[in-house]
Amino acid sequence: MPHFRYAFQNFDKAKHVRASIREKDISPKHSREIAVAIKGKSIEKAREFLENVVARKIAVPYRRYNNEVAHRSNIRDGFSAGRYPRKAAGEFLKLLDNLESNAEYKGMDLDSLRIVSVAVHKGTKLERFTPRAMGRSSPKVDTLVHVEVVGQEKRGEQ
Repeated sequence: MPHFRYAFQNFDKAKHVRASIREKDISPKHSREIAVAIKGKSIEKAREFLENVVARKIAVPYRRYNNEVAHRSNIRDGFSAGRYPRKAAGEFLKLLDNLESNAEYKGMDLDSLRIVSVAVHKGTKLERFTPRAMGRSSPKVDTLVHVEVVGQEKRGEQ
């Protein structure tokens, strides 16, 4: 079993809480764009955003991976290109549930909890082959993803 570490530096057990998912079969590009969209938000606002993405009400703005991505009229961050990555958003919702449970276990106030860091890393590559005609084959490579979320309790801010 591998030993994973977090990318977030200066972790303080008294005011930070963290959660991660490892080796998930979701798109690294979709995950990166969702991570940028929810960073800095409270857990409630991030959950509402992700639920709206799953329901196709609000699109995730695509900043980096926006080549040939259609424009959406319901993006709020000033970027016009966007998509609705439902599978990745569902995994992020599970991750937020885990972060919330960890914060409750530590006795933190969930209303004052903000997401301060979201890190997405590429994981293991699953290399397979797809059979083709005439006895040939084509490679099929799936990349798994690690996602880490760190929340901080900010007192006095709403």
